[in-house]
Amino acid sequence: MTKGTLYVVATPIGNLEDITARALRVLREVDMIAAEDTRHSLKLLNHFGISKPLTSYWSEKEKTKAEEIIARLLSGKQVALISDAGTPGISDPGIILIKRAIEENIAVVPIPGPSALIAALSVSGLPTEEFTFIGFLPAKSGQRIKRLSELAHETRTLIFYEAPHRIMESLADMKDRLGDRVAAVAKEISKLHEDVQRSTLSLILENLRSKTIAGEYVVMVEGFKKEGCTADEALHEVLALMKKGLGRKEAVRVVAESYKISKKELYDRSLDAPVQS
Repeated sequence: MTKGTLYVVATPIGNLEDITARALRVLREVDMIAAEDTRHSLKLLNHFGISKPLTSYWSEKEKTKAEEIIARLLSGKQVALISDAGTPGISDPGIILIKRAIEENIAVVPIPGPSALIAALSVSGLPTEEFTFIGFLPAKSGQRIKRLSELAHETRTLIFYEAPHRIMESLADMKDRLGDRVAAVAKEISKLHEDVQRSTLSLILENLRSKTIAGEYVVMVEGFKKEGCTADEALHEVLALMKKGLGRKEAVRVVAESYKISKKELYDRSLDAPVQS
């Protein structure tokens, strides 16, 4: 029996006009649509007059539902995978089903379309040649601070997603751990209240205090600017990162790679200079 195809379909992140003609054709032609939240997806499907059998695969049910969908695909059914907004699997559920389909040698076909991180980056004014997408930072303050400390020497543009109830805390932690860098914060992309703030982290924080905090945010921060440093300065940075919670080996790796210096020499020097309390 011929296996079906899993189509990974990107859907609008706000404005429904952003859906592609190919995405609409695929959604009309498949046998079933696997949606993150069927109630949410019905708004999109009803808008375009698409009526297909739906199944939900939201996070708590994803493993179980993935096997049911795989069985359909193995029987020759064509399935479209969609999330609530944007591209499935990118800080959204879907990766479990995609990996299982690959394991079963089922064809997995991307139907490209909207992605909040790319849309936001394109209007940020920050370097786009290289960037690192982090997704959502940890919700707990200590874990978030540790993660930001690990990223302090990343030279590529950093991109984060953040929820409205944590945006102010996360921006404050970024300023504290990354420094007062140039940044851009976008919210409600392609929607009625779309807004992009471009400035330093401190000024963006100040501006947001007078604005309504609502919607999902994309935060983009310029990468660490490498400059030459002495051995003593490199050692000082290692000790500073260790004091913030990084292990010695990881702190040495981050600093050595940033300045293109010997990890072994820097590690050996760090052993003779314990972290100050």
